Amino acid sequence: MNDHFEADIDRIRTHIAELTRVPRPCHSVELQEARGYVTGLFEASGWTVYGHEFDVFNDAGDLNLGENLHGVNLLASRKSGTVAGRPRLIVGAHLDSRPDTPGADDNASAIAALIEIARLITPAQLEDAQLDLELVAFDLEENGMLGGREHARLARQADVDLRGMISLEMLGYCDHTPGSQSLPRGLVGQYPDTGDFIAVIGNQNSTELIERFRAGAEQTPGLPVETLQVPSNGESLQATRLSDHSPFWDVGYPALMITDTSFLRNPHYHQPTDTLDTLDMDFLHRVTEGCLRAVRHLLQTGLPVQTYADD
Repeated sequence: MNDHFEADIDRIRTHIAELTRVPRPCHSVELQEARGYVTGLFEASGWTVYGHEFDVFNDAGDLNLGENLHGVNLLASRKSGTVAGRPRLIVGAHLDSRPDTPGADDNASAIAALIEIARLITPAQLEDAQLDLELVAFDLEENGMLGGREHARLARQADVDLRGMISLEMLGYCDHTPGSQSLPRGLVGQYPDTGDFIAVIGNQNSTELIERFRAGAEQTPGLPVETLQVPSNGESLQATRLSDHSPFWDVGYPALMITDTSFLRNPHYHQPTDTLDTLDMDFLHRVTEGCLRAVRHLLQTGLPVQTYADD
């Protein structure tokens, strides 16, 4: 590839291969081992990692519905670059998978991208930034976005000046065949029917975040970017709520989901066939580079205090 990307395709592939040897559902030894793997890589890149443990009653997801669950969100920060009182940007991806799938696209692809962002965002870039950056590997997403809900609750409880949250959700599936992209009925004709783009989805309060993320991501050669802003918090289009950004929407923070559109494109969604060899590594490489450039753009330009729209 001659595009001078900083993201390393071989590293991305290695991370996905390691994470997808077996499924990693909630409470599993395999998920615990995956946390150790991610923690080690974050720390090797100079980040301080804290495991926030929490207990929650599952009233949201179909997996383990009605059960008391224990989760661990991995929170990574770089204290040396923190300026007191600076607003925050969160970039995260969920680490857990369903019990019956290795979860290569869902969501090892996004965790691999997050690990690359951690490696390539330098202390100097953070020192000069308009925002502090926190990276999060969320737990219990497959149980109803419970890890995201916990972190959004804590941020709102502490009145964190959070200018934006970005959830990386399934980044590696691409199909260049015309007609390969399904769309919700109301969006047919407004977006391409070929599944070769990355989608940037925000809610009514995320206008600036959508535009600035897109401006950064579109600097990546050969990466088609499509944006969607949903009314209110996406209740009328439930597919747009299916990641850890939606709890941040629900407590009033601007947030995005960056996605290959999941089951609207990928036939291996939640299946045992969601494996590394089904991913388009060139596409994932470009998406990872696009996310890196977008995050840098946001850190450099900052984000305004959001004026919240009414429902």
